[in-house]
Amino acid sequence: MTATTADVWLPFPAEEIDGLPGGFNYLFWDGEPDYPADPADCAYYVVPYMKGPEVAVRPLAAMGAVQVVQTLSAGIDHVEPGLGLLPAGVRLCNAKGVHEASTAELTLALILASLRGVPGFVHGQDREEWRSGFYPALADKSVLIVGYGSIGSAIEDRLVPFECARVARVARSARTTARGPVRTLGDLPALLPEADVVILSTPLNPSTQGLVGADFLAAMPDGALLVNVARGGVVDTKALLCELESGRLRAALDVTDPEPLPAGHPLWHAPNVLITPHVGGSTSAFEPRAKRLLAAQLTRFAAGEPVHNVVTTTG
Repeated sequence: MTATTADVWLPFPAEEIDGLPGGFNYLFWDGEPDYPADPADCAYYVVPYMKGPEVAVRPLAAMGAVQVVQTLSAGIDHVEPGLGLLPAGVRLCNAKGVHEASTAELTLALILASLRGVPGFVHGQDREEWRSGFYPALADKSVLIVGYGSIGSAIEDRLVPFECARVARVARSARTTARGPVRTLGDLPALLPEADVVILSTPLNPSTQGLVGADFLAAMPDGALLVNVARGGVVDTKALLCELESGRLRAALDVTDPEPLPAGHPLWHAPNVLITPHVGGSTSAFEPRAKRLLAAQLTRFAAGEPVHNVVTTTG
C-alpha cells in the first residue's frame, strides 16, 4: 500500500512514536466511548492494550476498509470473537518481540518465589517471625514448558543459569531446536509425571481451553509447581483448587479464570498459591518496545511491504 490520507488508529499519541511514516492520518484511540473518527475510514487499527475484548472488538463491525488489525499483546484471544465482523483479507498481527523479556522475567520470579517460600517470608516479616528452614531449589529440578513459542523460548533462555536437571518442551507441533526436541500436546501424559515445575506459556485457543484439567493435574507428581503465564482459561480453576486445597500441588498464577479474580473467590486464599494480577508484560519495557514495533510495522505497510507477526488472515 502507498501511504495516503487513510486513518491509522493508535493507542499512543502519534507524536510520542519515533519513526512513523508520513502520509497517514494518525488518530489516538485508547478505548474511550467516543471514536476519534469514522471507523469506516480506518486502514490500520492498533487495538488498545489490556482494555478487554469488549473494547477491542467494539469498532470492528464498522471497519469495512481496515487492512491490518494489530494487537499489542502476544495473545489474540480478545480479538478473535470479532474477526467474523471484518471483510476478507484483513491481517491480524500480534506483538511478538514486545513481551518476551518481561514475561520470562516474571516467570522466573514466580518460580523462585514459590519454591524458596518468599510469600511465607513476607507474611513472617509482617508478624516479626523468623521462618528459617530448608526450602526447595530450582537447581536439579525437571521443568516442562507447555507452549514453546517466542515466550516459551525466552523462558528457557533464563532457566539456563539455574542448573535445572532437564527442560522438556511442548508445543502444537513437533520440531527440533538448538536446545533439543519440542514434543506435542499428545506427549503430555508421558512428560507430566517427570516434571517438578510445569510452566504454561501457550496461547488460548480451542485446543488449549481447559487443557489443564483434573487428568493433567493428577499426572503431575506430588509437590510439583504449576506456573501459568498464559491465559486463565488454559486451567480448569475448580480442578486446580481441589489439588491446592489437598496440599498435593502448588501454583503460581499471573492469570486466572475468572479474571480479574473477584473478591471472595476461594483461589485468593487457597494454600500454596501465589497470585500476581496479569502483569507479565506490564513493565517499563512495554511502551518503548511497542512503539518500535508500531513504527516498523507502519513503515512496511506504507511501503506496500508485508507486515510481520501475521497470526491469521480473515477469509
